[in-house]
Amino acid sequence: MDTRLELTFLGHQTWLVQGGGHRVLIDPVLKEAFGLPGRAECRVWPPRRIDAGLMPRPDAVVLTHEHLDHFHLPSLDLLDRSVPVYTGPLLPAPVEEAIVRLGFEVRRVDHTTPIELGDLRVTLYPAGARTLFWEDRVVQPCLRVGDGPAVFIAVDADPSDLYLQQVADSAQPVPRMAVVSNNSQIVPPGMPASSVNLLPGMDGTRHKTGLSVLNQLLLEVLAPLEGIADVALCGNGFLPPGSPHGPFLYSDHPKMAEAANGLQHLFHVHGPRPGERLTVPASPAQKVATDQVDWARIDDDFEYEALIAHAAFLADPGDVELVPLAEPPADQDQALAEVRAALAGLGRELLATGAGMLACSIHEYLSGPLGPRRAVLRLKDGPGGELWQFAWDVTTADFVQVEATGREEAMAVYPFGAEMFFQDYLALLQGRLQVWDVAGGAMECWHIGRPLDSLVYAFFGIYGEHQRPDLADLSYVNLAAGITAPAGAR
Repeated sequence: MDTRLELTFLGHQTWLVQGGGHRVLIDPVLKEAFGLPGRAECRVWPPRRIDAGLMPRPDAVVLTHEHLDHFHLPSLDLLDRSVPVYTGPLLPAPVEEAIVRLGFEVRRVDHTTPIELGDLRVTLYPAGARTLFWEDRVVQPCLRVGDGPAVFIAVDADPSDLYLQQVADSAQPVPRMAVVSNNSQIVPPGMPASSVNLLPGMDGTRHKTGLSVLNQLLLEVLAPLEGIADVALCGNGFLPPGSPHGPFLYSDHPKMAEAANGLQHLFHVHGPRPGERLTVPASPAQKVATDQVDWARIDDDFEYEALIAHAAFLADPGDVELVPLAEPPADQDQALAEVRAALAGLGRELLATGAGMLACSIHEYLSGPLGPRRAVLRLKDGPGGELWQFAWDVTTADFVQVEATGREEAMAVYPFGAEMFFQDYLALLQGRLQVWDVAGGAMECWHIGRPLDSLVYAFFGIYGEHQRPDLADLSYVNLAAGITAPAGAR
């Protein structure tokens, strides 16, 4: 029996894995960009073009979770409807419904039942217990042909405790290769972002380096899997919407792999580019071989232009102003009424978040004793073209409109704050944007406490697909609006 595994990297976190004469397509993003249509779309990086007609036909699709950089309806639309889509037991129901509407069969499997495709076995393990809440529905595939080498793909979460226990108990072998996701998404200095704490001296960007990324991915994540021979890097593979800086810092995985291999001798690190195939041999004495497929090619011109823009931004970032992702509403009065109604629910939900609990536990801030108003939401370009400012009152668990001030004055009064565009918040409420879109390209925050105490993480918990499947369902309808092929046509 040939027990080799071939892993073809297709960009960001998409893989086509072949073994035992069968193929599994993992988290297919096959188009040049993903995300909701319009300004929120993210171009895959490095830019590449995939000829789905020449791509070998998969026998199954594995969907690890619901986020739009893994779940892309227009990419699924390129596949034969007879290909089953496998996922774990916790995938939000609207995701399954959207895939079924497209004409596919969805098969949910539990965490102890392998998917068997001939001699190729795929087991979907649950995310580790320490995984942050917006990724806790992730499943992590382990692939193996017969008793050959195993490949473990640690997608977007801490390694599965169940998998680690099975390895420790020798119920599963130490994987020959682990695939780890670089989700650092570090923007260059001078670029506003929701991950940057606006309070003076609080950002801590000097600690966000390639060294810290490699330390987390290769030492912290993989520490429980001693004995791995090879590691492959993926992730960080997109351009944020409307970004003037090009790719994120430390997203050049060939360069990151080269640095890692020069600094440690525990395992060999691979940094594949789209279209590169890694062949994991049956024999542990043989090295992983690499070659290039002819149906996935880098867009050299686009890559060159983006790298020029990246170098220019690093040399002189200038003054960057965020721009809205959504169009202004046609009926501003109706839009304002919808936003006001949503703020009441937001205020109640906020109480149970890290930001809310910390806000209720403090009693003094920069100007002295704190009153009941502990956070502020600033909506830019609201009705009349004005900034609308709403303060969160913890005694009523509601937001009340207050006089708009400058940002620095608001930061001096409220220990927690968030700024975004009025039309983007409205689009979030209507399913025309997801919270990841707004946080990734058009939102800024300040906060005291830990990074996880920021309002952006509170928004993740309140408006993410796991908490608001109704909004997610609306977004999937919007995403599928451009798909016109009949369900059985492909």
